[in-house]
Order: sequence, then structure tokens, then C-alpha cells
Amino acid sequence: MILRTATRQDLPAIIALLTNEDTVVDPGVVEVDEAYERAFAAVDADDRNEMLVLDAGDGTVLGCLQLTYIPGLGRHGQERALVEAVRVRPDRRGEGLGRDMLLRAIGRARARGCTLVQLTSNKRRTEAHRFYAALGFERSHDGFKLTL
Repeated sequence: MILRTATRQDLPAIIALLTNEDTVVDPGVVEVDEAYERAFAAVDADDRNEMLVLDAGDGTVLGCLQLTYIPGLGRHGQERALVEAVRVRPDRRGEGLGRDMLLRAIGRARARGCTLVQLTSNKRRTEAHRFYAALGFERSHDGFKLTL
């Protein structure tokens, strides 16, 4: 398995993972509209963002996540990494792929000098919460969101 930076060709597979959490969807039937194109181009052009995919070795995307590196004055000016959009294909869950992908992402953040990796997870995703806890993540804050 290869954890690599996503390319434009991976976009349909990423969208399939993010929009169909419990069903395997053929990326060939996914519509990539202008909004997705703009968002991917913005992430790809930003050196503080990485859209990563777990590649089976033949170009097949088995998982994805986004790492965003956040500078700040907190933690004595140390950079932190935010993990978002973590997904593994439903038919490949339970094989350790998510664990491998997330551990490699944490390694990337550590190598960059980040002193903290943080993430949020929907309250309804209880399986994901157990997964994150097993990797050492601790519940430390309550999150709030405001839809605009």
C-alpha cells in the first residue's frame, strides 16, 4: 500500500469515499463538478494542505484523508496538524488500512515538526471514535460548528 499525495485523477474516487460512507461506488460514475474541481485545486496548490490517498499499488484508491498544517501562537508557536475527511472503502474496513493510513499521516506531521495532531468526528460515528481512541487520540474538547 502506498500513501501518496492525491492527483486530479483520484478526485472521483475521493468524492465516492466522502459522499458514500457505507457503500462502494464506482468512481467512474461520480460526477466531478466545478465546485469539486475548485476545492481540489485550492488544496493541491496550498503548501499547508495535503490530500492523501491510500493506493493499493495499482492506482485503486482504498482510503483518503486531508492533513492541514496550522501555524499558531498556542503551544509556544508550534505548528499543529488537523486531520479531516478520513475514509476507507467500506469493503476493505477491518483490514488495518485506516490504522496504517493514519499512522503514516501522523508520521508526516511529526516529520514536519508538528507537536499536536487533532481531529473532529461526527458524534454519530461511534465506530470511528473507538478507532481513534485505539490510536491514542483522547477526547479533550467539545467542538462547535456554525453553518453559514
